[in-house]
Amino acid sequence: MPRRPRTYLAGFPYHVVQRGNNREACFLEPQDYQFYLGLWRELSRRYGAAVHAYCLMTNHIHFLVTPDTETAISDTLRVVGSSYAQYVNRKYGRTGTLWEGRHRSSLIQSERYLFTCYRYIELNPVRAGMVKRPEAYQWSSYGANAKLERSWLTPHDEYLRLGRTPEERAHAYRALFNHHLDEEDLNRIRCAAHYSQPIGDDGFRRQLAERFGLRLGQMRRGRPRSTSAPAGI
Repeated sequence: MPRRPRTYLAGFPYHVVQRGNNREACFLEPQDYQFYLGLWRELSRRYGAAVHAYCLMTNHIHFLVTPDTETAISDTLRVVGSSYAQYVNRKYGRTGTLWEGRHRSSLIQSERYLFTCYRYIELNPVRAGMVKRPEAYQWSSYGANAKLERSWLTPHDEYLRLGRTPEERAHAYRALFNHHLDEEDLNRIRCAAHYSQPIGDDGFRRQLAERFGLRLGQMRRGRPRSTSAPAGI
């Protein structure tokens, strides 16, 4: 059965998820994380995918990206994924597939859910029990967005509206993390990513369908099956 065509709308932010095959680790040493991020830095610019946030977990990745073209996200992930797989196979003397099939993605309603998605991505290590605070995790974008650490990221327009200066924006961004996400928002983002559905209210979804002719399916209630999307991540 042919795969359903992947549709990306230029100018809209997307939450992108890709997991390691059979939940196996994709990153084993600090150099692996660094090499992978270096690929994203180079190739996202080449293909026109503006990265706003990310988190590299041991066996999967999360990115918040706005594409300049319909193919920017797919092209970036395709080349990053294959280049990194070749690097891992050479370094560790392995063969076979590194990634679990195709990546998953969900379009984000910016004004309502964008910062929910930012927080979801950068709080992954906290929910997984790896660290107590997001700033303690080295392989996420929290330091760039909340602490003004030097970065190659592209601030989203909604982020820029948080304040008049970089310091004001970083302060307002940190305040968003004073409370964890509630269970409803966690399930909404997990299900949207699992079923590759937009995150937004009914009016936003109708607008997408009418304006762009998208066929939007229905997401099941509750968490997606744990075999594809582990709970709490």
